[in-house]
Amino acid sequence: MRNPLVLWLVLGLVILAEWYGYQATRTLAQHLSVGGRRWAAVGYWLLTLAVWVLAFWAGSTRQMGNTVLKSYLMSLPVLLLAAKLVILIPLLLEDLTRLGRWAVSAATRPAGAAGQAIPRSEFLAKLAVGLGAIPFFSLLWGMAKGATDYQVRRVTLHFPNLPPAFDGFKVVQISDLHTGSFSSTEPLQRAVALINKQNADLVLMTGDLVNNRATEVEPHIPALQQIKSDLPIFSSLGNHDYGDYVQWDSAAQKRENLERLMQNHAKIGWTLINDASHTITRGDDKIAILGVQNWSSHANFPKHGNLPRAHAASGDAPFKILLSHDPSHWEAQVLHYPDIDLTLSGHTHGMQFGVNLPGLKWSPVQYVYKQWAGLYEQGRQKLYVNTGLGYLGYPGRVGFLPEITLFELRRA
Repeated sequence: MRNPLVLWLVLGLVILAEWYGYQATRTLAQHLSVGGRRWAAVGYWLLTLAVWVLAFWAGSTRQMGNTVLKSYLMSLPVLLLAAKLVILIPLLLEDLTRLGRWAVSAATRPAGAAGQAIPRSEFLAKLAVGLGAIPFFSLLWGMAKGATDYQVRRVTLHFPNLPPAFDGFKVVQISDLHTGSFSSTEPLQRAVALINKQNADLVLMTGDLVNNRATEVEPHIPALQQIKSDLPIFSSLGNHDYGDYVQWDSAAQKRENLERLMQNHAKIGWTLINDASHTITRGDDKIAILGVQNWSSHANFPKHGNLPRAHAASGDAPFKILLSHDPSHWEAQVLHYPDIDLTLSGHTHGMQFGVNLPGLKWSPVQYVYKQWAGLYEQGRQKLYVNTGLGYLGYPGRVGFLPEITLFELRRA
């Protein structure tokens, strides 16, 4: 974190959560023997210390080649902190209430009168621990099941300028495979079977094929080659595809990694669109599929894409679909091209955690990205943000499960 104030606030919140987690443990252990209470306190701090030490070690060591195991170890503090932050809420409120009562009592009681101590409520401690168990076990379920619980989201989109021959045209979008996070090929084999089951006319992939290195996808190439499509499968690059998040021995090595990644797109059978456009025809009608390299309005992410070049290449096509990995590109540049009808993005993952219910959609990522999951519209232009097929960092998903999007395009 570049902002030291934010860093100190986060550190303060972590310390507060740990302290109240410890207080809840002490309260629940108050009926044990003296030795039992001592062991409960020691056990709490030993577990907390072990989790943080393992996470820091996994994040800093280069000796651990198993990146999947690293991600699990680095996620352990997230699980415990999520529980402790929920525990913090009722206990902190109780302490603030006690402080208020004490202040009122001190101001109103007669001089010399003895004050009564307000004991910590055992009920509140049990309630806090029970509430804390909800995010803990939710995140645990997300790791065991949610990470590969693939969902097909069906979306019908209406456009007045859609050429007649494309009325009813079906498009599958996948995004953010992050193949380096998978420990086996089985999950993506299931995903491919589900993609093929949709019988789409066109399949599109909107970036982040890997976490960092081109080699990560290579064990999965045979599975991804099984995606069926009569039309070419078009793909684009995401921010992780450039290898920006690892240390390379030289700039040449980093360039070779990107070249190898682009070759792997071809080996899978995908047509990678870098700042270019391809035309699809049906009879006398046509649509254009544009693709740009990663372009973000956020300072921490690259601006490689050249939308003017891609747009110029699309010519006079009456209907245009753009593949652009980062959804912040839409408001920053894409809306200045009113003939780009549909933009498909990914990148946010829905933060892999949140509430995703009919009428209620929430995730912490919405405080960073204005468009972060699902469909957005401005005028006749539409943006769809796919929450991704893979996962990164936290090896799981809660609320925003891995997504395969099936669009049906209709004439308005």
